[in-house]
Amino acid sequence: MSAELPVIALTPGDCTGIGPEQTARILHDGRMLETARIVVVGDIRVLDLGMRQAGVRLEYRRYDSPAAIDWSDKTIPIIDLNNTDPSLYPPGVGSAESGRVTGETLARAIDFAKAGEVDAISFAPLNKRAMYDGGWRFPDEHKMFAHLLGHRGYFSEMNVLDNQWMSRVTSHVPLRQAVDQIDRAAIENAIQLSVSMMRKAGIVSPRLAVAALNPHAGENGLFGMEEIEIIRPAVKAMAAKGFNCEGPFPSDTVYLKAFAGDYDGVLAMYHDQGQIATKMRGFNRGVTVTAGLDTIFTTPAHGTAFDIVGKGIADTGAFENAIRLASRLVQFKRLAA
Repeated sequence: MSAELPVIALTPGDCTGIGPEQTARILHDGRMLETARIVVVGDIRVLDLGMRQAGVRLEYRRYDSPAAIDWSDKTIPIIDLNNTDPSLYPPGVGSAESGRVTGETLARAIDFAKAGEVDAISFAPLNKRAMYDGGWRFPDEHKMFAHLLGHRGYFSEMNVLDNQWMSRVTSHVPLRQAVDQIDRAAIENAIQLSVSMMRKAGIVSPRLAVAALNPHAGENGLFGMEEIEIIRPAVKAMAAKGFNCEGPFPSDTVYLKAFAGDYDGVLAMYHDQGQIATKMRGFNRGVTVTAGLDTIFTTPAHGTAFDIVGKGIADTGAFENAIRLASRLVQFKRLAA
């Protein structure tokens, strides 16, 4: 294996969900060998659970840290945190204690990233409510990551599907609150971050479409003034600064334009405005990336799928794409350094 391949810490997500099975299945046949050097960060008992669920067997070797790994060894390297006994948590059921150790595992992976021992982190699905109830008092994992990294400044999550980059002005907040958070500064920050992330992924001249908030893009003020007073001025201001952005476009047609190839990405005003379109387009292919942080984080855009846990049928497509995207972002980051 090439020493130039990125080192990616893979965490198996919440052990009550499909993450352990997905992790074991991906590692079993070596399908990521040409993409990255993968080290599992977690509890060996969770990986054993995943093997049973997936009906596969893996050879693995324990290490104290990623820096100590012998990459010439063909066995799967794992940093065994010995912090999660999956037998304590019923499968397919949210658990505060499981959420606590899920966050603890991610925090350890972040420690390795801060120490320069891994280049990126790809994590299997987790449960935000379980993590919150388990003591990680953040509305989502992205804000937790920013806190642990000591990040100051704007950041957000983005979704990637078939090299289409979907971002949003507001994210994991109630819809009533999201509308109040949509202002010119927020839109301009989101445009800048969206274009920046697409460039970091190798898109030289990103084309960004900005979605409207109201039906029919407000119908010239008939259905709301946000497009006239807030969104369009923000788009024009950023375009004047050299960002290739256009809009606002009605949200029920803007994704058709993007998926047809007219744009490289779409900026939505709120979470579901973008998620519905992209998940309908490719539920088992989409990836979520935390944009704006020094450390690269990627994960499947879907959740823990409690309804199919343990059935051995969990699709790994989105998780594989998450690993590929993390590797790609690392490689372009190296080129830019």
